[in-house]
Amino acid sequence: MIITNQTVTLTRDCAGTAIPAGTKQSLSAGTTVRITQAMGGSYTVSARGALYRIEAQDADALGLSGPEAEQHAPPTFSERMVWDQLKTVYDPEIPVNIVDLGLIYGCAIVEAEGGGKKIDVQMSLTAPGCGMSDVLKADVEQKLRRLPEVKEVRVEVVFDPPWSPARMTEAAKLQLGFDMDYAGPSGGAFPILR
Repeated sequence: MIITNQTVTLTRDCAGTAIPAGTKQSLSAGTTVRITQAMGGSYTVSARGALYRIEAQDADALGLSGPEAEQHAPPTFSERMVWDQLKTVYDPEIPVNIVDLGLIYGCAIVEAEGGGKKIDVQMSLTAPGCGMSDVLKADVEQKLRRLPEVKEVRVEVVFDPPWSPARMTEAAKLQLGFDMDYAGPSGGAFPILR
């Protein structure tokens, strides 16, 4: 079990993606990092005054073992399976999956030419200039391609309409401490962080 806020020393050099810039950086063996989030098969760590995302294949550099591959017969494809897989993708700065954050604007599943399934996803980000756009997009594509019968995945990042906390599920709002009782200047509900 991974404990967040655990401090570890990297046992070998590994790649990290700077958050929110999205640029690749090399983290050296011997660097002390604090694990701030371990969700969706990746780790967010704090080091050198910045945040970095470390992928599951580099879990050993953190002194951890990566997710174990389950050995069993592949299940039959379903729409529920697609949404469950999307819920395994997390914003590296927010401990809530992208579905509950309201970042998935659309998901269409159709028959692919030649058989199998094609999945088209429209998703947004919490901020238009987020450098993690390509990383999150690649996560969605990679995880959906693992599903049985899936032959093609296309993910489009969109910003219309702009994302707002109002798109989050009630569970996500509660988890993040949003209070929906505050009346904003226009008299409507305006979320505030407690």
